[in-house]
Amino acid sequence: MNAEVIRILIGSGFFMLLLMLRLDANRFGAAEYDESGRRHSGPWMQIAWYLIGMALLAALYVVHPAPHDVLLLLGGERSLALEFGLVLAAVGIIQAAAFARFRYGYLRLPQAGAYPGAAFNAIGTALVDEATFRGALLGTLVAVGLSNGVAILVATLAYVVTTRVAAPGGHPYMVLIACVMGLAFGWATIATGGIGAAIIGHAVTSFAVFVCTGHAGQVPLDGREPEEVELRKRPPDGWQDARPALVAGRGVEPRGFAEQIEPSGFAERADRRAAAARHAGGILAWARSTGRALTHSAQRGAR
Repeated sequence: MNAEVIRILIGSGFFMLLLMLRLDANRFGAAEYDESGRRHSGPWMQIAWYLIGMALLAALYVVHPAPHDVLLLLGGERSLALEFGLVLAAVGIIQAAAFARFRYGYLRLPQAGAYPGAAFNAIGTALVDEATFRGALLGTLVAVGLSNGVAILVATLAYVVTTRVAAPGGHPYMVLIACVMGLAFGWATIATGGIGAAIIGHAVTSFAVFVCTGHAGQVPLDGREPEEVELRKRPPDGWQDARPALVAGRGVEPRGFAEQIEPSGFAERADRRAAAARHAGGILAWARSTGRALTHSAQRGAR
């Protein structure tokens, strides 16, 4: 076994670690499709995920004997990569705005304080994902003899499975966009000879989805947005709260009209049967004791 084969095997190990890191992104609250995990982890956990990913990519780049020719870990032809990247970015922005218009009826702009973190998340995830799936994986599949179309399709399926966008409870839009991104970015990588265009398109598309939908990760299903849940808690249109105010201008009576003030007096069927059985048992015991007393009195009178 020569040194080149050994370096390829070691590089394969680093690539598998990258896949494991991507599968475990929700524990770190990182990557744009793991918004639920981000609520339970601090910013340092997210930064650690990106640092580990960059370190593994750097190790793969150094160890592999052909990171440019085989793994496509380079930007590609500069002018062509920029043109393709801008086109992919424009398409990503348009589709994000169209989906927000269809889903919400308006652009659901997030709070201003969330933009820096979302931008960092979009760029970091684009670098890790594109270098892993459209670079190392796609380049290796082409190098082993698969056609460009088949290699792009396999890399896309691996991307969709690893990012878990098809997990239960997710919106079908996220599955669709992941598939389209995988196919489009794979085609751009092959056409430009590098992952530069894919990184630009991925970062801009992810950030556009965040700006238009208010989510840096998984878009909830219909009816599960916070404002939709809050709307269901309100009284129907046209209804008015008729409770009198306690003090003028200082609110109304507490919302206790739906609470149970005292026991209703009604019992469940099982409780009624148990009570009846206890009552019947008491009557039988009394009848038996009375019968015994009368029998004893009769026997004494006969003596």
